[in-house]
Amino acid sequence: MTQTNICFIMYVVINMQKQILHVDVNNAFLSWTAVDMLKQGSNIDIREIPAVIGGDESRRAGIVLAKSPKAKMFGISTGETLYQARMKCPRLKVYPGNYKMYKQYSEKLYQLLLQYTDKIERFSIDECFLDMTNTLLGDTLLNKAYEINKRVKKELGFTVNVGVAHNKLLAKMASDFTKPDRVHTLFEEEIPSKMWPLPVSDLLMLGRKTIPKLYNMRIKTIGDLAKTDKTLMIKKFGKHGLMMWEYANGIDNSEVNYKFEKPKGIGNSTTLPVDISDIPKLEEVLLALTEQVTYRLRKYGLLANVVNVQLRTKDFEDKTHQRKLVQATSSTKDIYIQAKELLHEMYKIGTPIRLIGMRVDNLIEKDELQLSFFNQENTEKQDKIDKVVDELKQKYGYNTITRAGKLHSEEKIKLKDV
Repeated sequence: MTQTNICFIMYVVINMQKQILHVDVNNAFLSWTAVDMLKQGSNIDIREIPAVIGGDESRRAGIVLAKSPKAKMFGISTGETLYQARMKCPRLKVYPGNYKMYKQYSEKLYQLLLQYTDKIERFSIDECFLDMTNTLLGDTLLNKAYEINKRVKKELGFTVNVGVAHNKLLAKMASDFTKPDRVHTLFEEEIPSKMWPLPVSDLLMLGRKTIPKLYNMRIKTIGDLAKTDKTLMIKKFGKHGLMMWEYANGIDNSEVNYKFEKPKGIGNSTTLPVDISDIPKLEEVLLALTEQVTYRLRKYGLLANVVNVQLRTKDFEDKTHQRKLVQATSSTKDIYIQAKELLHEMYKIGTPIRLIGMRVDNLIEKDELQLSFFNQENTEKQDKIDKVVDELKQKYGYNTITRAGKLHSEEKIKLKDV
């Protein structure tokens, strides 16, 4: 049986943990202004000088919306008046806010994140939660976090903190650890050492009026709150008391609240658990990636015109090849054939590969496709096969059905279940 044969095997995934990332832009308004100014030809990076984003400086009511690290060294804080900030640093540079531009950079970040998962919650203009549970394909959540961190810096020009956890609360708490440009984990076993020593005021969803009441109960740290009797917290604060106690213990069952938005490109990659130099094994991993990417294509009702394959060697040398398709398609079989040809074109026999990725671009709506008479029969036949598989995935979960080639790959190179 070849990899392209359409044969499927059912298997059950038990006790699947959520895989959640929280991506938070560092000093968003000032960073985005800096990147935009540099693109416009400025020779000054305002992230490297005492600078703030603020309102009209001629009005004493104008406040600091964002500050550079150098401005922070002068004791300037977000929310104080520009007049107060200027008193602390007379040579402070003040730049106006530009919400239209902020939205553009926020959208660029969102489009990059859409390459990793459909399930993205825009928590604010500069923060997103990502549900990566069904998109890791044997890679680790931590590897994806580092990849996103590096890509944002390289491709978009600003930095992000990425929190890595098994629920939204812990991912958000992790991304608030040491900044900027960092990746932090906060898994359940790390709660006592990483979260409990923090001041109770650092816990999410605590109002200003609540904190003094907790202090009066001798609750100073998140750990103090976690160890407080749950019944007492409910008696004192009602439902909010239960929520505070659960949060202090890292308990959060909320879902990533997303709405589907059609991406401009779809891709996925995986860092291999061991370096691979066997081309059949690389083909099998590529099939798994193609299956996930084309599943998302069909879910959106999109077709791809371009296929791109990426390889990273053990020496961190990156190679990419792409090809324009003769006809736009969302067929797993057709796109995999092209991806496999690209793999063979770029792969040097015997080279150990650390990462493999594939993506599709130049996407169009399915209704835009003009089918020729000769291709229509084969296209409709393949569409029916893919539709059956997609319906099974939607009904039973993405990981409950997989192509034989993909499962064979997981057995051979021992990809971790996700």
